[in-house]
Amino acid sequence: MLEVDEVLEKFGYFSRQQGIMLLLCSLINLLSSMHILSNPLINFVPKYWCADGLDPGAPPPNESSCKPLYNNSTNSGTCNKYNYEVHMGFQSFVSEMNWICDEAWKLRKGNSYFLAGRLIGSLFMGYLADILGRVPIVVLTNVIAIFGNFLTIFDMNVDLFCIFRFICGFVLNSNFALIRILIVEYMRPSLRTVCLNICVDFISYLGIISTIWIVVLVGNWRRFMLLDSLPIFVMPIFFYFVPESVQWLISRKKYGQAIAALRRVAKINGRQIDDNLFKEFIDDCKLSQQNTKNTPNLLHLLRTPRLRRTFLIMLLEVMIILLFNKLVMYHIRHLKISPFVRSSLLITSILPACLAIIILQDRIGRKALALTIRLLIVLFLLLSCVLLSPAASHSTPLLLSIFVIGNIFSDLAFYSNIQYTLELIPTCVRSQTVGSIYAISYVLDIFTYYFLNMREVFLLLPEIILAIIAFLGACLCLLLPETLNRTLPSSLEDGDKLGNDEHWYTFGCTQPEQLENSLEE
Repeated sequence: MLEVDEVLEKFGYFSRQQGIMLLLCSLINLLSSMHILSNPLINFVPKYWCADGLDPGAPPPNESSCKPLYNNSTNSGTCNKYNYEVHMGFQSFVSEMNWICDEAWKLRKGNSYFLAGRLIGSLFMGYLADILGRVPIVVLTNVIAIFGNFLTIFDMNVDLFCIFRFICGFVLNSNFALIRILIVEYMRPSLRTVCLNICVDFISYLGIISTIWIVVLVGNWRRFMLLDSLPIFVMPIFFYFVPESVQWLISRKKYGQAIAALRRVAKINGRQIDDNLFKEFIDDCKLSQQNTKNTPNLLHLLRTPRLRRTFLIMLLEVMIILLFNKLVMYHIRHLKISPFVRSSLLITSILPACLAIIILQDRIGRKALALTIRLLIVLFLLLSCVLLSPAASHSTPLLLSIFVIGNIFSDLAFYSNIQYTLELIPTCVRSQTVGSIYAISYVLDIFTYYFLNMREVFLLLPEIILAIIAFLGACLCLLLPETLNRTLPSSLEDGDKLGNDEHWYTFGCTQPEQLENSLEE
């Protein structure tokens, strides 16, 4: 396996260049957090009721209503004006456009285009990042997202609205995925977990939770969309100061550009490097890659037995996390609390999840943490069956506390799973493979509606089925290789050999010496 990590260490593994990169990545994540909330903001439907024939001081009804509340209105079958329940003074997109009742199809159509954009964009932008590089696609995704959200501000027909929603969805996930990939490929193994969880996940948490209350302060969805254009000023700085991933350049056999990137890193870090080191490094690269494909893709990965098995297992794990998150969100949404308070509680769960990953993942290993989280999800689902049974008392504070804990498990599983996947997949196809896994999960997300509706057959059927699938996922985690303290696989051949010397019971916490010896070999 090509030891790019050893070469990067000589050029300054965690010095000024890495500090600049992490600072800019953190800044982009902080500002780009508004992209994540743009679609929930657009789709937020406050409680509404017909204002025809209604006294100005009349109390609002308990539920939303499309028809007049009183028969003495001019026309009891239709409504000409609506009132909305304004949360903390915020004027939503729906309340301004009146896309409710007979007009609600417009919002649903726009959301369908947004989801289609997420599906296609995850595949296409992941493929481009493996072909053109990480840095230019990070810049491109942010520019496209800003463009799509900014144009939504202007009055338009439903067709233009759908186009701009598609544009926003097209790049929603690519930015955060590529930032993670860039950090993983530049950081040494002992720093990957800390840097990822602080510079991406924790900073995103700060950005999202502050954005929720920025929405309240600006008081209007248009002004919020205007603020969403701020990251455009960071993009030129990011493009200039952050060099392309050396791991990716070597995997694509772009040796000249890799040397240029290494020279730049050495210069900024104040390291004097002998020219012979560059020559030795490139000779080693050429020797290691003489039998590798020049332009491997996802289809080549699927023809490799061990990598195909890893791909399918990680896809199942993503599906388990997705279904579990939908189930937890379903229960929390049915609790009668303010949407802004609810959103803050859900986002706050990211913080303990990140702390748990930082503390545990480099101590017990990736595989052990993945196994533990899946078993915790199984136990949580069994506990939910007890609490949600008809015989149990359904106290709102108790249920809220329980499901917030469940959301912590969901975030813990999601963020640890992303890092584990990035470390298992070879550099040459890392972006498109991760994009494909999440694109497939978006397709299967369509069926979560039917999954949740299984409770009409039996109240606890979704929890029981998911507990069985989660236990299966926990067992399949044992077939994955451990990546603790290992160099990232660069080629498909490296990825196929990863974990050849391990057993199903090999964990980073139980056999650290074996892992270190295999790393040295």
